[in-house]
Amino acid sequence: MDVRDSGGVTSAVPPPRTQAADAAEPETRAQRTGRRSIAVALSLGAVGAALTLLASRQTWANGTATVAGGELPLSATGSDVTGVPAALAIVGLASLVAVFAVRKAGRMLVSLLLALSGAGTVASALLAANDSGALDEKAAEASGDAAATIGDLSHTGWPYAAAAAGALILVAGLLALTCGKSWPAMSGRYERDGAPRPRKAAPVVDPDRPEDLWKALDRGEDPTREA
Repeated sequence: MDVRDSGGVTSAVPPPRTQAADAAEPETRAQRTGRRSIAVALSLGAVGAALTLLASRQTWANGTATVAGGELPLSATGSDVTGVPAALAIVGLASLVAVFAVRKAGRMLVSLLLALSGAGTVASALLAANDSGALDEKAAEASGDAAATIGDLSHTGWPYAAAAAGALILVAGLLALTCGKSWPAMSGRYERDGAPRPRKAAPVVDPDRPEDLWKALDRGEDPTREA
């Protein structure tokens, strides 16, 4: 602090703050962990839902149906076999977004729904991995015989890709359950009634008190400006 004497009057002028003094305090370990868990959960949930929807549109089973004049090759996509994985992926994606819109018990319930969506996606995809019902129905339609079945049945790896994608959604849900309490909410800067929180009035600065000048400068105010 510089002290200057002019005509017997002593004035205290606070020195300019350095850039290091203006720097924000480093984030705590808990804050870093929470920020990383948010990024991981969002990434896993979004990628898992997208991959599940992609896998549901791919071919899961191939076969041939015997018709008049020969054999007819047939194939069934994941949505033909079962629509459960795609539906649960959409539910999981909606739950992932809703996690940040609710708090406390509501967040735990949404996080649980997210985890259950992932687990259900895994189970339904694995159960349908060797299913032939969709191809049997197509064989019956193609041959005109309700008792017709598919021949030369084979399956692709897409059901297992959908199951792996569901596992990503499940992990995102488990992260939300374990770390979600510390995550911020979308409406965190508002009161419960939706109104912005009122700002506190700035304290009065006494120009004759050096400590008041320091505090005003710390708040980013101009202590020489008259109210």
